[in-house]
Parts: sequence; C-alpha cells; structure tokens
Amino acid sequence: MAVDELQAIVQRCQILEEADFRGEDYNLFQVAGQKCLEDGYAAQLLEVIQNVKNKVIIKNMGWNLTSPLVRCILAYKQEDEKREHCLKILDHLVQLCNPKELFLGLLEQIEQASGEQVCQTIMLLLQPLQTVLLKLQNKKAYSVGLSLAMIMNQLTPLPVPYTKQQIQEDKLGLCQCCNAVVDFAKPFVNEVKNMEESSEYNDTELKEELLKFCMKSLKYPLLTAQLEQVEGIEEHPFRHFAAEIIDILLDMRELMPLVFLHHKSRRSHWENEEFEDIERKNSADSLACLSYLVFVQHFGINCFPVVFSPSYLLQCNMTHIGVLLKRTEESVLSKGLDLFESCLLRMEDNGLLHQYLEFREFIDVPQKARDDVWFTGHHLISLLDLVLLLPEGAETDLLQNSDRIMASLNLLRYLVLKDCESGNQTGVWTALAKIEKNFLKPLHVGLNMSKAHYEAEIKNKKENRKESQSSNTICSLTVSGEKMPAMTTEMQLQVLHSALFTFDLIESVLARVEELIEVKLKAVVGENI
Repeated sequence: MAVDELQAIVQRCQILEEADFRGEDYNLFQVAGQKCLEDGYAAQLLEVIQNVKNKVIIKNMGWNLTSPLVRCILAYKQEDEKREHCLKILDHLVQLCNPKELFLGLLEQIEQASGEQVCQTIMLLLQPLQTVLLKLQNKKAYSVGLSLAMIMNQLTPLPVPYTKQQIQEDKLGLCQCCNAVVDFAKPFVNEVKNMEESSEYNDTELKEELLKFCMKSLKYPLLTAQLEQVEGIEEHPFRHFAAEIIDILLDMRELMPLVFLHHKSRRSHWENEEFEDIERKNSADSLACLSYLVFVQHFGINCFPVVFSPSYLLQCNMTHIGVLLKRTEESVLSKGLDLFESCLLRMEDNGLLHQYLEFREFIDVPQKARDDVWFTGHHLISLLDLVLLLPEGAETDLLQNSDRIMASLNLLRYLVLKDCESGNQTGVWTALAKIEKNFLKPLHVGLNMSKAHYEAEIKNKKENRKESQSSNTICSLTVSGEKMPAMTTEMQLQVLHSALFTFDLIESVLARVEELIEVKLKAVVGENI
C-alpha cells in the first residue's frame, strides 16, 4: 500500500541527519508520495507532512511532490474534499520547503502547462510562487524577472478575447489571469516604490525586471485587446489590467520617461543585430500602446504635466501612430486612428506650420508607384462588381441612391481616363460589356422613368395650383407615428425641381463617361487600321 511505503521511508529518514540523505531517499520519497496522491490518499499524505518530526524531511524532499500535486489539484473538481487536502499540502510545502528548490519546482509546472490548463496552472501557483519569492534573499530580482517572463511567455500564445461575449465568457481564463499576475507583482512593485522614496538603497535590477513585465503586458494582451468601455460589463477586465500597468509605471516613476522614450538614444543590450531589431520592434509596439492608453483612454492622465503644447504632443505621437497604422489587425489599426484623432482634436486651426507639408518623404510617398494587386485585373473587377451596380436594376430609387451613383460614375470616369484599352491594367475594358449591361443601360432607363414621373408630378401640381390656394396646406407627412408639419404646394414643387436637377446632374456625368468610352474605342480602332 502506498501509505505504508511512505511511512516506512519517512521512519527510516527520521533517524538520519540532514547531511546523510541520499539520492535514493529522495527518489523513494517522491515515488511513494506520488502514488499516495494518485491512489487518493491525499489526507494521509497531509498527516505525514503536518507531522513535526518530518519537518527536516519535507524541507529537503517535499518540493519533489510539486508535479504530481499540481496534476491532482487540476484533475479534482472544486468541491472535492481530496482537492482541499492537496491544496493544504501545497500550503505546507510553501512554508517548509527550501525556497530556492521549490521556486524551480513551481516554475517548471508553469512552463510545462499547455492548452486550457495554462491559465488554470498559473492561477493556482501564483500565490505560492509569490510567497516563495518573498522568502528568497539572493538573486530575488533575477527570480522575479524569470517568473514574470515565464508567465507572460505562456500567456502570449493564447487568443485575446475581443467581443463582449468573448470577454464575458473568458473561456481560457486569460482576463482573470492577467489581473491576478498584476496582484502577484504588487509586493515587488512596493519594494521598488519604497526604494525610490529612500535615497539609501535602490535595487535597479528589480525595477528593470518589473519594467520588462510592463512592456510585455503593453504588447500582449493590451495592444490587441478591446479597451473601449463595453455596455453590460461593469468592470472591463482589460481596462482594469491597463490601469494597473499604468499605476505600476507611475509608482516606479517610469511613465513619463517611457512616453517620451523615442526622443532618447537607448543603448542596446544585444550584440546580435537580429536580436536588437526584434527588441526594437517589440519596444515600439509597447510604447505605441502606452501612448494610446495615456492620450486616448486617459489612463494616468491626471499625473501628466499640462506643460506640453498640442503640436509637440502630435509630433511626439506621430512615431507611435505610424507603428500602429502599419499593423494589419483591426484592433491595432483602430488604436492608431484613435490616437491620431485625439492628437488632432487638441490642435487649433492654423496651429501647424505649413513646412510640415513640405517634407520630402511626405511628397515622395504618394508619387511612388505601388504594385497593389487588389487594384488591378480580376481583383479590381470583383470590387467594381459591387460598386457599378444598381441594387434593383432600372427600378432602383435613383434619388435615394444618388450619392452612391455619382461616386460610382466618377470612379468609372477616372478609370476610363487613366487606363488605356491597349494597356488595360485595371481590367475595366475587359469588363466593359458587363458594366454597360448591369449599370449604364439600367441607369439610362431608370433616369428616363424617373424624370418622366417627376415631370408629370410637377405638371399636375401646377394645374392644381388654383385649388391649392384655397387650402394652402395640401398634404401631411407622418414619420415614426408623429405627424410632421404640412407642406405647401410651393414647397412640394421646390422638392420636385430639386430631384429633377439631381437627375440632370447624374445624366450629364453618365453622358461624359459614355463619350470618353467612345473616344477611347475609336482611337484604338484607328491605331489598328
């Protein structure tokens, strides 16, 4: 029986001095303890660990039980009594075991976790790991940094919940886990904060490790997370996490230096250029996210000095805006646009020098030809099929869709002007027959029908004008159940004439497009002759 084997090993070790423990004793203790846990004898194992006579044994050998103990805790259901026994065993190991050895054992379990158990394992071991780290005397900063790096490396592959439903469900536990990691780091942040306030001693290593954690957190999960306030979620987990990260930076007096970091030359820690480029990119993403949090979401803004001009803030943030807008993810792009908008809204009219528009790069960029496949050939035609189309054919309400139709005609006019049939880079000449069938001809028919209808209405209103003079209000309009002010005959005629003007405008642009097509086609025929 597993319990008997464990008792036999413990009794034999009780009579030995600590220095006399052999490698075989460690192995036998681990195997017997693991068997007790797997066979459901957690209560008996707890009694052995609680026995004061076994204190030295547990101090030296107990950390070996970490792996089977974590597996059993994750396997048992929350209400299972055996799980409670396992949790108590873990608490005793934290109090009794050698901190250095137990630290490595706990970190190993976090590293080995995968899939759905990543957040569960981290949440389970954060408190024990924090207690062990606080006991360490030597290399605490290194151990704290190693722990935070390991935790973030495990969390980073997990998808970040984005929609309201995903955030509320939090299937993998990422939202809850991120905020738990911040609580885990707080005692160490307080140590740095107290050191900052005291000029006697300053542990720059611990501060540096916490700063790395904040930078990683800004890149993941905050860079891609939805940080707008969502209706129906009382306390947004990622907004809370962002606020905590900003508070840590404030406590360490690092918020302001980071916001304006890109103006300083930062010495690289890497000799390898590839590693240096990776670090620079990661840093750029993190700093861009930080600027978004400060200037758009206003985290920590109350501690921000009101001494910078809007133009200076815009200039400083252009680097970050560029970083965000180069990304392809919608969540990151929107942050770049929001940051740009926030900076521009602070500006007054004529607040920027005209020289900013004269930068060579600014002028060169739009002039450089770019081979974008989405605006040539079949890719463009697939987009034009959506644009050069009347939703209901000739019976489409042209007045209601006038803006869309005008934009479509102007686009077609531009393509016909810029792209020669011989070159046909856009593919518009190949699709011309389809465009005429689906768009130009139905538009002609629709214009004739609409103009005839509105002209008949105008004629009818003019003929009935004498009758309308006796009762100045002729018709009424009801919108959403509410009666709107009545329209006079004159007002109705103005509306009808305005509609006819819109149709004439559409017809003139349509005629110009057809004229351009005819000219281009005749030119090609002439060249062939």
